[in-house]
Amino acid sequence: QVLLVESGGGLVQPGESLRLSCTAPEEIFSRNVMAWYRQAPGKQRELVAKISSTGITYYDGSVTGRFTIPRDNSKKTLYRHMNELKPEDTAVYYCHGLRGMQDCWGRGTQVTVSS
Repeated sequence: QVLLVESGGGLVQPGESLRLSCTAPEEIFSRNVMAWYRQAPGKQRELVAKISSTGITYYDGSVTGRFTIPRDNSKKTLYRHMNELKPEDTAVYYCHGLRGMQDCWGRGTQVTVSS
């Protein structure tokens, strides 16, 4: 059962922006760290950014200054604002949360950056 639902994504040109969102049930979203991972073709899934329930964030160096991940606790929604997209940002992006000690993932959404 997939509990996290992502939306957004698509095909954009280098330098453009894109918005993703991820909704989760209360048991996963509240009081938990939420994160975005990505997996490029032929590569392992990697952590890109995460945010605590109080808004403390971490960003991988490859996206610092370009990506932000605000969360709306009232809507149980995690966002991903991606600016100045590069071809190397092309990947399937996954939303991640925890239910107790269980890892929970969305199905993933494709982001392709190409001219």
